[in-house]
Amino acid sequence: MLRSQRKWMKFKSPLEFPKEVKYKPILESLQHIDPMSRFNLRRGSPEEEFPYLRDNHTYMGHILTLHLYTRQFNRATESGVIFDDIIRPGLEDPGQPTGPMAVGCLAGDAQSYILFCDFFDRIIDAYHDYKITSSQESDFNCGNLKGGDALDAAYAVDCEVRVARCVEDFCFPMHCSRGERRKLLSLAEKALTKLSEEFPGKLYSMEELSQDAGGKGLAMMTPTPAMVKIGVARDWPDARAVWESQDGQLVVWVNFEDHLKLECSRTDANLQLAFDCICLNLLKLESLYKTLRHPFVWKEHLGWVVSSPAEVGTGLKASVTVRLQHLPNHKRLKDVLDRLRLHLIPTDKPGLYRATNAPTIGFTEVGVVQLVVDGVQLLICMEKRLENHGGIDDLVPTHKLSGYTEKS
Repeated sequence: MLRSQRKWMKFKSPLEFPKEVKYKPILESLQHIDPMSRFNLRRGSPEEEFPYLRDNHTYMGHILTLHLYTRQFNRATESGVIFDDIIRPGLEDPGQPTGPMAVGCLAGDAQSYILFCDFFDRIIDAYHDYKITSSQESDFNCGNLKGGDALDAAYAVDCEVRVARCVEDFCFPMHCSRGERRKLLSLAEKALTKLSEEFPGKLYSMEELSQDAGGKGLAMMTPTPAMVKIGVARDWPDARAVWESQDGQLVVWVNFEDHLKLECSRTDANLQLAFDCICLNLLKLESLYKTLRHPFVWKEHLGWVVSSPAEVGTGLKASVTVRLQHLPNHKRLKDVLDRLRLHLIPTDKPGLYRATNAPTIGFTEVGVVQLVVDGVQLLICMEKRLENHGGIDDLVPTHKLSGYTEKS
């Protein structure tokens, strides 16, 4: 008994270590704290909180299960984004059973894509038909684009290229504070002032736009109902602004759905010139933001990280308005669009459709625009065949067009 007592006493730790007492407050301040431990959310179990998804026509609604929801339930990013914040867009707007399906979710910050990766990876896989198995590549060499200035003007009416970016160390618009939004506007003012030295333009606040249209129909904007529901339009119009180039070629939207969105619209279908404009000025802004010590968010496996998983990778959407009378009613149109990786969206004018890229990841920036150029050329070729009462079966691609990861 005495021996066991001595053995116990030998290994018994003292009640206090003097240095531990002295440095404990410092050590605790350095220790990572689980963000969820700071919350006292009045909510039930995952089973009780699981959302109603029966009539939900979004990718989120199709992918989310109770098991997946339970795995995300007690997680929160360091800025306080929880999973219910992520899926709120798809619950507020459950979508329609016809037309392109929306993703139905948004990231509240860049960490959301890491912390909720088992959900976001499934969304990206389903929406882009792309499995995240390698690093995203980037290519802004606009000279590599082929045929962007050769679309048939009798069918291709106009075009647009837009690209989104978010800034490192800031929450995304769905979740950011007023102070963050105002600091982002301050950064944009500095960067766009520098850009204006080479490419003249002017930054308009929302208040100024209510009095001055800015020369390109930039009338005072009101947030869409969807923006209001998901919180992107909080404190409107505080710290929102629009920069327009003097020649009207380029518009930069500040603090809307993303921190920055560059848009080049043309009244012809010369995608080459629109893409040139975006590449040149985006690279300048990227350099300016690095100089300000606030680079754009880039993750090796995701590429350029933005609010919506529908636009990660390149953040780039290219589109052409096409005049089509026969093809939209053809029975094989869905197969054609699926294999070309395009969306075809009706406009408010009969016979005019907007053809735009479906994926933004798995392709470089040049690859995304090339996808639209090649796809629109084929759609026009099919329309001409149908005008002459011919068939198009021999023109339908046998498989989906591949990105660089699928070719390698």
